[in-house]
Amino acid sequence: MASSRSGFAALLRAWRDRLSPADAGFTTTGGRRAPGLRREELAQLAGLSVDYVLRLEQGRARNPSAQVVGSLARALQVSRAERDQLYRSAGLLPPQDGTVSTHVPPGVQRLAARLGDLPIGVFTADWSLVWWNTMWSALHGDPAVLPAAERNLARALFGDGPAHASMRPVRSERGQDAFAESIVADLKDALSRYPGDARLDRLVRELRDVSDAFARLWSTRTAATQHATDRKTIRHPEIGDILLDCDVLVVPGADLRMVTYTAASGSSDAGKLELLRVTGGRTATALP
Repeated sequence: MASSRSGFAALLRAWRDRLSPADAGFTTTGGRRAPGLRREELAQLAGLSVDYVLRLEQGRARNPSAQVVGSLARALQVSRAERDQLYRSAGLLPPQDGTVSTHVPPGVQRLAARLGDLPIGVFTADWSLVWWNTMWSALHGDPAVLPAAERNLARALFGDGPAHASMRPVRSERGQDAFAESIVADLKDALSRYPGDARLDRLVRELRDVSDAFARLWSTRTAATQHATDRKTIRHPEIGDILLDCDVLVVPGADLRMVTYTAASGSSDAGKLELLRVTGGRTATALP
């Protein structure tokens, strides 16, 4: 067990040292002692405390959960083979084939990091949020404050837990019914492709139990359009209503969706996005 913990700790330190801050979305400045990520930057990316990351790197924190290891693997932008190595070094089985993948390829993360002026979130096939940037947090609220299982769009729409309670008001130009139907259609498609995924099956069963609307949509045989392009008005608690184009970009070969929000240059909504970028959505003053 001790050698396993030391192996896990060594991998964390080595892979943190090799990851460029720019590739992770951080602005590089002078005065860095090492070319890699700082410990607090890794903690921020993985949604963990700096103290916990320190204890993991020193081998003092035992038995990290599969969710923690998955978050660290995504934050470190490792390959699938390296991800599996990290799981095994933590004494865990790597994610199995035939289940919804939460792995975000390094290239996708680098691309998203270079679009840091836009709100971007990366979702799995079951609409679980597995990567987001600071602009996403500024627009929607920080997903890191939610338990990992609650970072799911279907739970936000239909659930009765923290995800639903924290979701900021969103109005879809296609209509809320069409938006809800598209998310259910996506979950149906995911379950047909991953019938052995216990987590996905549990999500569907839970939502059918707590939401009459979800149960009704799930039981309908009418085909629905899957969620793609839309225009949405998001009510921000500081800035007010922001009308944005929402585009869902499918990542080939990874079964991921990259969700982006943009506004036309020179528009008042583009100005509101810029205010979000500058202030992080905190102590902002609403634009006229």
